[in-house]
Formats: sequence, C-alpha cells, structure tokens
Amino acid sequence: MYRFEICANSVASCIAAQEGGADRVELCSGIPEGGTTPSSGMIRKARESISIGLNVIIRPRGGDFLYSPEELEEMTYDIHTAKELGADGLVFGCLTREGHVDKKAMSMLMEAAEGLPVTFHRAFDHAADPMLALEDIIDLGCARILTSGCRPTAMEGAALLSQLVKEAGERIIIMPGCGVNEGNIQELARLSGAREFHFSAREPVASGMLFRNPEVTMGSEADPYGIVQTTARRVAATIAPLKS
Repeated sequence: MYRFEICANSVASCIAAQEGGADRVELCSGIPEGGTTPSSGMIRKARESISIGLNVIIRPRGGDFLYSPEELEEMTYDIHTAKELGADGLVFGCLTREGHVDKKAMSMLMEAAEGLPVTFHRAFDHAADPMLALEDIIDLGCARILTSGCRPTAMEGAALLSQLVKEAGERIIIMPGCGVNEGNIQELARLSGAREFHFSAREPVASGMLFRNPEVTMGSEADPYGIVQTTARRVAATIAPLKS
C-alpha cells in the first residue's frame, strides 16, 4: 500500500536504507545545499551495494533552479552517466525566472532521461503557482513530484499535499518529503492521502578518528569529524507506523 524512499547521502546510507526496509533511495551529495549530483564513483558503488531502487539526483549546484545553457548541458552529461551506471530513475527540476516550470529545459532533460522515470524534485516548492506547475509536470511525463506542500515541512504543507494528491489522481505520484519521521508519518499519511514518502532517517555516527585538530574546520561544518548518515534502525522505525 505504501512505498518509502530514503534520501541517501552515501553508499553507507544506501545500504542502511535497504536493511531498514526502504523500497528505493534517492542518492545525493551536498546535503547542506539541498542535494547535488553524486560522483560517478558513488553511483557505481551504490548500484553494486543495493538491489532496491536507485534514483539519482541531477542538480549541478545549490541555490536556485534557474539553469544556464552550460549547466543544462552538464546535467545532460550527468543523466547519461547515471543511466550507464545503472540508475533506476532520475530526479531533477527546472524553473523559469518567473517561477514557472521551465518546459523547454525540462524537455531537453527528459529527452536525455528517456527510458527512466523522472521525479520532479522540490524545485516544485518554489513554483509561483503549484496547481499550474502540477499540470505542466504531468504534461512533461514525469512519474512523481517530491514536495513539502510549498511549506518548510511536509506536515506544515499537509493541506496543499492533500489537494495535490486529489488533483493528481492516477496521473502522477505526489510524494511528501522534508521533516517526515517516525513521529508524524502516520498522521501525514492520513492528512495527505499520499502513498509514497521521502525521508532521510539520518543520525549522527561517531568518527573513528583518534587524533583530532580542534583548530581546523572544513567548509561550513561546525564539527569537521561529524558524520551524519541514514541508519537501518531509523528507517525501520519510520516505516513501522504505516506497516502495522
């Protein structure tokens, strides 16, 4: 009745997702930026390590979803790479300056993705008119939309999610994501009527480093030795309320 996708930030997270009972992962790098395209090495190793569905995000950078011609060409290269490495699906989304679905850019990427299902990601939550965006995305042939209902979390956006689910019918899957966890997934399912859910189920994992230099940080990380990744325990715990 329900399907569960894990936002996986590493091969270890992919393995934990499978062990916890997830149906599919969305493989991403750059989680602090909202998810960017993973390396070819990560995609290849993830494909070797799991038998559940493997979707790969195609997003060249953080920030907005208004892409230059050069970035779109880069994205098509990444789409071909992901396909060659065994991805089961792709995740991307493009908007115009006015906040509408960029149908020209999307058509270019959809052509490159031909043969694989496409999820239009949370660029949807930055669209000026969600219901118009829904129809445009359906017309493009996408398989699903990942959305928080245009609010900071899916629970806050439950009312719009419910509206989207009803309007979409059988034409496209509406998949709530952002802030979905073991404490709210059952209520979110009741309020939204959705049948697929996206969450990370990540927890801090202790670093194995013995020597540490407290004077040096990496990028914007407050703790350069901190590791946060999906755990099988949290995946199973989040799924459990809807499996009972």
